[in-house]
Amino acid sequence: MKQLTFLFFLLSSTVFSQKKTESFTSVKLGESREITIGLPASYEKNTTKKYPILILLDGDYLFDPFYGALNYGGYWDDLPETIIVGINQNQNDERADDCYFDQADGLPAEKGARFFEFIGGELLPYIEKKYRAAPFRMIAGHDTTAGFINFFLYKEYSIFNAYISLSPELATDMETRIPEKLTQLKQPVFYYQSSADGDVKKLREPIEQLDANIKLVTNPLLNYKYDSFKGASHYSLVLHSIPNALYQIFESYKPISSSEYTEKIAVLPSGYVDYLVTKYDLLSKNLGLKIPVRINDFKAIEAAILKNKAYNELDQLAQIANKNYPKSMLADYELGLMFEKLGDAKKAAKKYQTASQLEEIGDLTKDMMMEKFDDMQSLIQKK
Repeated sequence: MKQLTFLFFLLSSTVFSQKKTESFTSVKLGESREITIGLPASYEKNTTKKYPILILLDGDYLFDPFYGALNYGGYWDDLPETIIVGINQNQNDERADDCYFDQADGLPAEKGARFFEFIGGELLPYIEKKYRAAPFRMIAGHDTTAGFINFFLYKEYSIFNAYISLSPELATDMETRIPEKLTQLKQPVFYYQSSADGDVKKLREPIEQLDANIKLVTNPLLNYKYDSFKGASHYSLVLHSIPNALYQIFESYKPISSSEYTEKIAVLPSGYVDYLVTKYDLLSKNLGLKIPVRINDFKAIEAAILKNKAYNELDQLAQIANKNYPKSMLADYELGLMFEKLGDAKKAAKKYQTASQLEEIGDLTKDMMMEKFDDMQSLIQKK
């Protein structure tokens, strides 16, 4: 129990240590709006790192559940650290006015049109100018606000890369307009929506029709997921949906798992390093995130190479190690391991000796490198 309490404290106090509420003066709305901003704990320490942005409508009650899910996923490095921006809409029925649309043409009107411009024309530029934001933007909402976020898909080029639509209240003709827009996508988009068997009936039926129509879309740029939860209500479905949505969007971010290693990597006849390169290239392409190759991912690829006796690929792995961790012993260790497995003890000893003089990394230590060096020297003397 003490360990669980400590973990909860650690998650709540360190992963997202910077949370603040501020008043944002909007020219387009002609008023000030309250926004809540959550910055990752590493934001001040890592001054070159950039982070995805998540814009939350209904920020007054959606902020904390998203905040907690990202905390937990970030703790295990399953989800990337993210800048969260919640727009609070609980004053004077703001959400209804913010999301107002013309029933005839199904487009934002009056304050709804101004709120639409506020998000894209004021809030996003402000956040991206003030904070180090990666070029990956997400937006989320619930019922009324979930329906509203779909209006950003009506533009020729969506300003958001991912949509999280929780039991949306759809505007006029959205069941057909959204699939049409998704068919015409010119950039990759993640689209998640959810409902439940206990959801509001007048919302659920259009959602199911929208789901059926989206499933007919064949555009390879669309990454779509729909969840219909059993035993959940209109409100409890939010807590079911959030982790599913985040893990759908950030599937390519996750480190190599044991199942991925067993089912996708170890069974390859060759190209283990190419698999690693492709994985991180997709992460950069799909999510706009550039991160060093994780040490555990290096070890997974190394294990596959050794298992399949593809020792020459350790040279390629060393090149990636040198690029990602140039001051560490990792690259020379991989080369030493390659020469050792290829039976060249002299070259292996030299690489292990060089590695012993560089920075330790992961489970690689100077003592380990000297032991490897001594082992190779013993083999040389025997010859």
